[in-house]
Amino acid sequence: MRAPRNRMFNDRTFLLGTFATNCSGGMTVTKVPERWDNSWANNVRLARLLDDAGIDFMLPIARWIGYGGDTNFHGNVLETITWAAGLLAATRDISLFATIHTAANNPVVVAKQLATIDQMSPGRIGLNIVAGWNKPEYDALGLTLPDDHDTRYGYAQEWFDAVTALWTRTESFDWAGTYFKLRNVLGEPRPSQRPPILNAAGSAQGREFAVRNADFLFTPAIDLARSREEVAALKRQAAGVGRAVNVLTFSHVVCRPTESEARAYLEHTGKANADWAAVDNLVRLQFAHAQSFPHDLLALIRDRMAAGHGGFPLVGTPAQVAEGIVALHGAGFGGTTLSFVDYVAEFPYFRDNVLPILEERGLRPARQPAAAVA
Repeated sequence: MRAPRNRMFNDRTFLLGTFATNCSGGMTVTKVPERWDNSWANNVRLARLLDDAGIDFMLPIARWIGYGGDTNFHGNVLETITWAAGLLAATRDISLFATIHTAANNPVVVAKQLATIDQMSPGRIGLNIVAGWNKPEYDALGLTLPDDHDTRYGYAQEWFDAVTALWTRTESFDWAGTYFKLRNVLGEPRPSQRPPILNAAGSAQGREFAVRNADFLFTPAIDLARSREEVAALKRQAAGVGRAVNVLTFSHVVCRPTESEARAYLEHTGKANADWAAVDNLVRLQFAHAQSFPHDLLALIRDRMAAGHGGFPLVGTPAQVAEGIVALHGAGFGGTTLSFVDYVAEFPYFRDNVLPILEERGLRPARQPAAAVA
């Protein structure tokens, strides 16, 4: 067995991953027929393409109810723990995250699930913690979404403290907390290393949770001048509690041989054929129950929600897309996820034409020839 390792902990590269490939439509709220089909076969095919290209990770979204509209965007979603386990078995080096809603998943069960996957990988599983924001999904699960962020993150903190105890303590213990009453629990097996922890948070309480617990804080890049200040402030906040937190963002890629081709396709998918009813449902829920996006940029965010779920636009020729990624790096981000209208169809062009530029610019290591999966 190879020694456990996780690409997320490579601090000598600008991290690249994908986002939401387990969800119908991916990150594009569009009605075009070639929109992402999140079938298992497509996810396996993409995971192997990414793995061979040296991409670092895949990050899923945990969803239980779609956003309506003509496409019911995100109405078909592969569950993230089983998704991650299956893709890790089908790949060699890439890291996979499981996205977990704390309110819907018992910490004793999750600690054991991830420790089991850690052995299967080995060492390539990560945990994306979601404290909760989507009220219709809480209603569907028979749960109550607390109105205040203090309660949501107080619950998430105790949940993660219990998971951490199960991963580190070597003797059975009881847990008498505010939210959990556990008796005679023991985390066996334990993971070979602490999995990378990711958290997306916009509220003050959420960011306090992230800098105290997560290795990676996930936040949108709406305006890079604002992002530069935000990333620096987050890193100072983490340093103030004795921690170092890497800040990641998410991007939407439309890369074509010419800028005019790329912009025409963006207009076709993200405006002319956007599923605006689903977009408006998504924006309404985000702004009612979450603080992930700046509320003063609503008009811009609505357009970006259609094109790429609010992701930073990387649109144009390979050189222009590469320059956009360089700009994200310059703003202080340590990495970004990538989304495409059709990930399998479009990623190879990005791989062949953008990654070499990033290698030349020193943001990515030179790719090694692919080896057979053991």
